[in-house]
Amino acid sequence: MYDFKDRVVLVTGGSRGIGAAVAKGFAELSAKVVITYRTNKQSAEKLAKEILSEGGECLVLRASVESQRDVRRSVQKVHAKFGRIDVLVNNAAIWKMGEIGSMSEAQWDETMAVNLKGTFLFCNEVAPIMKKQKSGKIVNVSSTAGQRGEPFHSHYAASKGGLIAFTKSIAVELAPYNINVNCISPGWVATDMTKKELSIPRIKAGIDSSIPKGKVADPRDIVGSVLFLASDFANHIIGATISVNGGSVLF
Repeated sequence: MYDFKDRVVLVTGGSRGIGAAVAKGFAELSAKVVITYRTNKQSAEKLAKEILSEGGECLVLRASVESQRDVRRSVQKVHAKFGRIDVLVNNAAIWKMGEIGSMSEAQWDETMAVNLKGTFLFCNEVAPIMKKQKSGKIVNVSSTAGQRGEPFHSHYAASKGGLIAFTKSIAVELAPYNINVNCISPGWVATDMTKKELSIPRIKAGIDSSIPKGKVADPRDIVGSVLFLASDFANHIIGATISVNGGSVLF
């Protein structure tokens, strides 16, 4: 039931970090993988070569997730090549500091556009395909920030909280079509996005000590939850949010 042979998996923001780890995880289980990237073409192509060298299949597409034109074109390319889309993993996101009282409208809008609107756009394009197939799995990547808030990152927390509510809403809409929509909520993960903070020993030690597990997650620690929700083992799970944070937030 963890065999994804002949299934087509689309991972947004798949060039590095969690997205890259998830893409590799699916490829190792024989899926046909498609990853999108926005700027890091080199990392995306490197990952694709790794997957291909191990006998897998990987298509790389450049797309700005906040652009309806880019999203529509990407989904159409995937569908034209493979004839179906079985799994959508909405992973693309940004995390930037923004203090309330001095945050600009542009800062707020950028985070909402990438983190929330991007997920909406991909779901909106993929849903009709999955409806026609009468099957599909959508896994949205939220954050503990969306569950408990995060000071100096209120725009990020709001976008991720909105993502959880969005997941629950469309999960009910799409369930009658045999489409499962669920969500994972990672805590601190060692990626390029968090590299600056985690490179400071004092901050890193404080973060580690706040996690009952005692350490920041590796991107590979997140993969299992995505594979589970995309598998047949999760066929009766609708609109759930799985916390993957080492015990730092319990919901």
